[in-house]
Amino acid sequence: MSLETALLIVLCGVGGVLAMVLVDVVRREREISRIARELLNHDIASNARILLHVHTPALEALAQAINALLEAEQERAIAHRRSREAFQEDLAALSHDIRTPLAGAQGYLQLARMTDNAQEHNNDIVRAEERLSSMRTLVDGLFEYAQATDPSFSPECVPVALMPVLSEVLAGMYPRFIAREWEPHISIDDETVAVLADERALTRVLENLMTNALRYGISAPHIVSQTKEDRVALCVSNDVPDANALDTNKLFDRFYRAETARSGEGSGLGLAIVAHFVDAMGGEVQAWLDQSTLTIEIILVKACDMA
Repeated sequence: MSLETALLIVLCGVGGVLAMVLVDVVRREREISRIARELLNHDIASNARILLHVHTPALEALAQAINALLEAEQERAIAHRRSREAFQEDLAALSHDIRTPLAGAQGYLQLARMTDNAQEHNNDIVRAEERLSSMRTLVDGLFEYAQATDPSFSPECVPVALMPVLSEVLAGMYPRFIAREWEPHISIDDETVAVLADERALTRVLENLMTNALRYGISAPHIVSQTKEDRVALCVSNDVPDANALDTNKLFDRFYRAETARSGEGSGLGLAIVAHFVDAMGGEVQAWLDQSTLTIEIILVKACDMA
């Protein structure tokens, strides 16, 4: 074989390899372009995923990564839609809850204007004031929830003695406990313990916990505080009328109220405010049922001993 023939064979072989490489590169480029077009036209609501027409390890890895992103984006879109739908339902329920006492107050005021009987007039005015007070509770709850969920809200956490704040809250609610003929059962393992908290936020948390026990419970609450290493746990427990109607997984959701409590007083925001304030102070909240007893626990960071 002559040198010229050998060189020609080598050149043909190299040319063939280069042609195969070029064809492969072109196929990959076309596949990537096709994938790009599919992504541009992709509907996030669609379950369609990227399917390869050309299979190489690199393209398979690319398709797998893209499909993972599409699935994550679809899950976010579904979660956002559900959240928006839940919010619309909550607003509709809240609108009804506000209109009901307002309409009642207007009705009693009209009756008061129509009657010549002084006693009936006074009774109608009192009932109108009760309805307006109920509406005020709803509006105040909305304001406090807006504050608790404000991204710019930053509690000023300092060492706060727990017992004095709890005592003040209980003293303020003493008339309500007396009206129910209840005496709270209190067990504090360390009366000098302090927690890292914003005192105003902590006060509101304790007020909401006591209000929840008074409003929805059927027995005097048990209030137990235990110090656990660098944490302080405070539990509020009392019996509820229908434990089966409660969903403890939703108890801290905004506007959540058990079906048996839908027609009662309250905005369904009290425990949502508790959860947001406690979280902002670096703590945790949880709730559980033991037969007919509901327990709500807040866990706060323990501060230095204030004895």
